[in-house]
Amino acid sequence: MKMKVALTGNEAVAQAMKQINPDVVAAYPITPQTEIVQFFSSFVANGQVDTEFVTVESEHSAMSATVGASAAGARAMTATSANGLALMWEVLYIAASNRLPIVMPVVNRALSAPINIHCDHSDSMGARDSGWIQLYSENAQEAYDNLIQAVKIAENPKVLLPVMVMMDGFIISHALENLEVIGDEDVKKFVGEYKPDYYLLNVKNPVTFGPLDLQDFYFEHKRQQAEAMENAKEVILEVGKEFGKISGRNYGFFEKYKLDDAEMAVVVMNSAAGTAKDVVDELRAQGKKAGLLKLRVFRPFPHKEIAEALKGVKAIGVMDRAETFSDFGGPMFAPIRAAMYDLNAGNTIVDYIYGLGGRDVVPQDIKKVFEDLEAIVNKGKYDKLVTYLGVRE
Repeated sequence: MKMKVALTGNEAVAQAMKQINPDVVAAYPITPQTEIVQFFSSFVANGQVDTEFVTVESEHSAMSATVGASAAGARAMTATSANGLALMWEVLYIAASNRLPIVMPVVNRALSAPINIHCDHSDSMGARDSGWIQLYSENAQEAYDNLIQAVKIAENPKVLLPVMVMMDGFIISHALENLEVIGDEDVKKFVGEYKPDYYLLNVKNPVTFGPLDLQDFYFEHKRQQAEAMENAKEVILEVGKEFGKISGRNYGFFEKYKLDDAEMAVVVMNSAAGTAKDVVDELRAQGKKAGLLKLRVFRPFPHKEIAEALKGVKAIGVMDRAETFSDFGGPMFAPIRAAMYDLNAGNTIVDYIYGLGGRDVVPQDIKKVFEDLEAIVNKGKYDKLVTYLGVRE
C-alpha cells in the first residue's frame, strides 16, 4: 500500500528508518540533521520499532558504536552533518575497510570555519574517497527512496560496503513536501532480514575485525574493497529496478533531463537540480537546445555511463557546491572531465562553484551558466575554466 503524505526531508528519512527498523542506531545531534534522530528516538520510545538506540557523547563515538554493532552482526545506522561527519573521519575508513554495511543519512552542511550551519557539499565530498557508496537526493522523495534502497545495496554479498544518503541541509531537510511513502510491510519485505555470514558473536565461526594488516595482505584487502565498489554499480541498478516494482519510481546512476539532443547542458546534484530543470524548460521554450544531467551516484563513479550520456553535448557546465582548493574546480569537475577524455568528442567542459555556505542559487544564476555555455558553443572555446557563481568578487 502506498500513501501520499506531507513531510519534511528529515521526517521522510526518519520514516524510512522506522520502516527499515534497524537493530541498532547510535547517534549524536548536529544541525541540520538533529531532527532525524530526534524523530526516530520517539519511534523507539513509543515502541514503534525494537531498535536499540544508543546516545553517545560525540559523532566519533556514534560511528564507533555503529561499527561495533555492525561487526557484531546487527543492522546498524547513524546520521550526521558537516563537522559531525568530519569528526567521524577516522572511523569512516574503518567501517568501509571492514566491509560493514552501515547506512547513514548525511544532511549536507558547510564545514567550518567560519562556522556555518547551511548547505553545501563540502562535508560529504570530503569523504568521497573513504570507501563509502554515496547517493545524492534532489528532494525528500528521493531521500526517502534512496535510504530504503541503500540497505539492500549495502548488504548485498557482492558489495558489503557502507552507504551515505545525502540531502541538502534546510533546503530539503526542513522544507515540507508532498511525497509518497510505501507500506510498512512492503518495505520490510524489500529490505529483508539481515543475515551476515561473518560476525563477532558467531561462536561457531569466530572471526576477527580490525586486525593488524601489514605488507603481507594490506594491498590485497584494498584491492578486494575496490572490487566491491565496482560490483556496487551492477547492484545499484538491480536494486533501483526492484524498488521501481514496489514504488513506481525507477532509479539509476543519474537522471537525464532533455539531454538527448542537447547542445549545452549542466551537470548538477541534489536540490539545485530542480531549479535547473525549470531553467532548461524555459530555454527549450525559446528554441534553445539545453539539457541537464542530475547525478545521483557519485561513489562508485559511473564514468563510462556519464561519458555516454554527455558525448553529444558541445558545451558542459559542471556545477559544484564544494571547493577542492586545487585551483582546478570542484570535486565533480575533474572526474567528469576525465571521463570524457577517451571519447575525444570535442566537448568543452567548464566548472561553476556555487552556493557555498547556503548561498541561494536562483534561476538567474543558472541562466548565466547557460549563457556562458551558449557562447562556448558559438565561439568553440571558453574564457574561464572555473567560475564562482553568485559570489561578490
